[in-house]
Amino acid sequence: MAVYNLPDRGDRPDGELAAAIDEHFGSFDGFAGQLSAATKGVQGSGWGVLAWEPLSQRLIVEQVYDHHGNVGQGSTPILVFDAWEHAYYLQYRNVRPDYVDRLWNLVNWSDVISRFDAARAATPKI
Repeated sequence: MAVYNLPDRGDRPDGELAAAIDEHFGSFDGFAGQLSAATKGVQGSGWGVLAWEPLSQRLIVEQVYDHHGNVGQGSTPILVFDAWEHAYYLQYRNVRPDYVDRLWNLVNWSDVISRFDAARAATPKI
């Protein structure tokens, strides 16, 4: 089994992203549960996505499967969990839930915050 020296980040976001997560999902744990469930439940291959939805001015969780365009109209992905077999099969075999649980320790929240800020700045004012 390959061993990767990836930094353990695993903390939680702060600032405006943390406030938006609390507002749109009730809590960080509520958000983490939704994104984990979306990623673990992908039929076949795909992604679990935290995205900024500009019309409603809110964060949403989306599930994208295969190569379908089943994402919100105009939404901007800011955190994506890869659920394609190539991402985890060598280390986790067919135990996708263990892989998804491990992903939370690798999230670079400063990068996600930057993407969140950029997505909100690009939102048209209607």
